[in-house]
Amino acid sequence: FMSETVAALCLSAGYRDAGDRMWQTLTLLFALLPCGLVQLSLVFIHRDVSRDRPLVLLLHLLQLGPLV
Repeated sequence: FMSETVAALCLSAGYRDAGDRMWQTLTLLFALLPCGLVQLSLVFIHRDVSRDRPLVLLLHLLQLGPLV
């Protein structure tokens, strides 16, 4: 999960260096939007299953929710 996000960010940086804004935007959109949706759904699952813990919410905001 994390390596896929890092690879997308590196690819986006390559597109930025090449001056190709459209592909950079599409790469970021298709890489980060699903990450955000996964984190959002995991936040709701953790709230339903266990008590409300601020550390878990912070990890989800930092995109480290699947490691929990």
